Amino acid sequence: MSATLWELRLDQDCKTSSLWPLDFFNGLLDFLPHTTRPVQARWQDLHGGGGMEAEGAGEVVLIAGCGYVGSALARILVKQEREVWGLRRRAELLPDGVRAVHGDVLEADDLAPFPDSVSQVVYAISPDTRDVEAYRRAYVQGLERLLERLERDGSPLARVVLVTSTAVYGERSGEWVDEETPAEPRDFRGRILLESEEVLRQAQVPGVILRLGGIYGPGRTRTVDRVRNSEAQCGPGPAYTNRIHRDDAAGALAHLLFHSEPRDLYVGVDEAPEDRCVVYRWLADALGVPPPDRGGEGGPGGATGKRCSSRRLQRSGYRFVYPTFREGYAALL
Repeated sequence: MSATLWELRLDQDCKTSSLWPLDFFNGLLDFLPHTTRPVQARWQDLHGGGGMEAEGAGEVVLIAGCGYVGSALARILVKQEREVWGLRRRAELLPDGVRAVHGDVLEADDLAPFPDSVSQVVYAISPDTRDVEAYRRAYVQGLERLLERLERDGSPLARVVLVTSTAVYGERSGEWVDEETPAEPRDFRGRILLESEEVLRQAQVPGVILRLGGIYGPGRTRTVDRVRNSEAQCGPGPAYTNRIHRDDAAGALAHLLFHSEPRDLYVGVDEAPEDRCVVYRWLADALGVPPPDRGGEGGPGGATGKRCSSRRLQRSGYRFVYPTFREGYAALL
């Protein structure tokens, strides 16, 4: 039986799943362990060894905001031999093989050189500062101006993927949330991100929204450093956190960019939201340092934070390179 199931999974990856009902295959995903294949094999699938490579080859991809995640995505797409353009202010930092669009997305009308016939766009711009106006410039005005430029140029857009955040969810008592949960943000960041999502929904383009959790990976080791330096502290009760490794954020974007029938919204977190203290204690054990204790004597011990589900992303066919924080942080230590 296991050999047959594995054969079906390969069929899905190789885009021949039409031989089987999709709902049947999706049901099987719940029973297939993600650890049956080594991390290196799953990473190779994303970097040119999977069935996604040939699909869409020769199309023109523009990554607006080719920074931490965007550059990782660009490297995947370059290895798949796609034409990739990266928009960022410091074009010298773009990965090899990426064609540069140097400038500010707010000046989209004046950007040059600018690719002809853009077919796929990833919008992953980050604000310069953490204030209201910077957020609105990056997420709302920048997206509006880029879409206007692409419309003016007559670009044959097949897909625009917008990167936002799970900050749009206001839950903070340990509740589970997913794509069906009403977004009721508690601060300006979440509200402006929802404005950005609405800009894409109102545009006459095929759009997909990916709401990412906290991003970690190479060069982003603040949590590891805090545990190593005995600066991490646990609260009196569970404080749920949601994260995604940079390579999975990039992999999910590559997956959705060329998915044949995507939904319009996905939550981008790994498979296991976890109490922050559990993460701290696991890291302390891996680092060989004393674990933090539960603090907040006399304080409330109820759950805080939220637990985000990426089940829809998983059922779309994406397989995590780092399914939980354990695999992800182990690769960084």
